Amino acid sequence: MRILHSSDWHLGAGERNRSLKEDQLFFLKEIYRVIEEENIDLLLIAGDVFDRAVSSAEAISLYDDAMTHICNDLGKKVLIIAGNHDSAERLSSCSSLLKKAGLYVTGAITAEPAVVSIEDVDFYMLPWFTEDKVKSLYPDRIEEIHGMNDAYRIVCDKCRETFEKDRKHIAISHAFITGAELSESDRAAGLAVVGLATQVSAQVFEGFDYVALGHIHKPQNVKENIRYSGTPMPYSFGVEEQQVKSVTIIDTADMSQKIVPLKLLHKRTTLKDCWEKISEADYPEEVKKGYLKVVVTDEYVGYEKASIINSLYENVIDMTGKDLDDGNAAISLSMEEFVKLENDPMQIFKAFYRESYGEETPEHYIKLFEQCMDDLANGRFMNED
Repeated sequence: MRILHSSDWHLGAGERNRSLKEDQLFFLKEIYRVIEEENIDLLLIAGDVFDRAVSSAEAISLYDDAMTHICNDLGKKVLIIAGNHDSAERLSSCSSLLKKAGLYVTGAITAEPAVVSIEDVDFYMLPWFTEDKVKSLYPDRIEEIHGMNDAYRIVCDKCRETFEKDRKHIAISHAFITGAELSESDRAAGLAVVGLATQVSAQVFEGFDYVALGHIHKPQNVKENIRYSGTPMPYSFGVEEQQVKSVTIIDTADMSQKIVPLKLLHKRTTLKDCWEKISEADYPEEVKKGYLKVVVTDEYVGYEKASIINSLYENVIDMTGKDLDDGNAAISLSMEEFVKLENDPMQIFKAFYRESYGEETPEHYIKLFEQCMDDLANGRFMNED
């Protein structure tokens, strides 16, 4: 059996008021391509199918179309567990009914292991859970549980008790394994802050033939048979720009692994350079048309320069520059602030004054500007003739 391991789709994720729907449609088509080209029998999604527990209509539509296409049109089975971003209850609704279509969804762990048996493989479904959840499931073992590592050990012990000889045993889990390398999007989710409290040792999965992990966004092996597939597209700048996004194929005949890279609709790049170079826009097309974080190293980026940058590059996500030399100004405009300015003339006026004079706009100037805007809105500047 050939299995495709994926995770952390984060359907519905956005970027500073920008929808990532087209990017997510693109990686879904990439996954369909791999399924067909590699003769995949079964798809595993190791959690965080959605970006939010209460998903948008757009995200639900993407999910519905993807599952319908994979299960119905391609005729493949899909196994899904809930991640910490998912709503376990929403994701697993109608789960019994969906099994008939080849879609197996586990939202929450139970005292008895959730096992999906297909051919000669038993899949152990281990969705995101907390220490308190394990204590509630095994009240007679509360004294043994002093952290997430103990909780995982107990859950995996229950799985191992059901192992049968001559069968393969694959765990699908959404967890933070000690030693895994984080990306900026992981840090944004708070993993770097709470990680020590939620990390578990790879040793808790001893005995499994393969562990399909989700939760960390960088594709990586924690041990030879324990792997994070990572996100199918980058969700942050920094180290994630350099990662080759991929899916992992496991062949149960010999438990071999094959890494298949995924193409991206938009490349992510941090452009860090002087204003002269940035304003020349002499960069490869995939960079200019990709998602950008622009950092101007030698000049302040105010409204005027932000407008120029936005006209030169199609998909600027963030932009910053050097502080004003006199030290009286705050840092340069971020892209989010720039977008807000475009829709607020008063903020444009204040930003212009701040850039020109290095100080906040006096109150009497603000009142004069408000009067001008009122006159303009009521046609008092129009030529009567």
